[in-house]
Amino acid sequence: MASASLTVTLVSADQQVWSGEASMVVARTVEGEIGILVGHEPLLAILSSGEVRITLLDGTKVVAEADDGFLSVDNDIISIVARRAALV
Repeated sequence: MASASLTVTLVSADQQVWSGEASMVVARTVEGEIGILVGHEPLLAILSSGEVRITLLDGTKVVAEADDGFLSVDNDIISIVARRAALV
């Protein structure tokens, strides 16, 4: 049975930037912008510089700027690892 939320972790090279539960994540990859919802297929993508938008379960948004790295999705767990990242 699929979970009702995504477990998201956003880290930069030297610190954890944000971690928590979300309903959606949007990030910019080298192939374009991608949106991830609960139940998404496993994925490994290369990030390009840009915004990472995380929609929390209550609808509020967390926005971070991330430079280079990768995004991994597996079983509703999203790991975003960037060379540099900071909340906006």
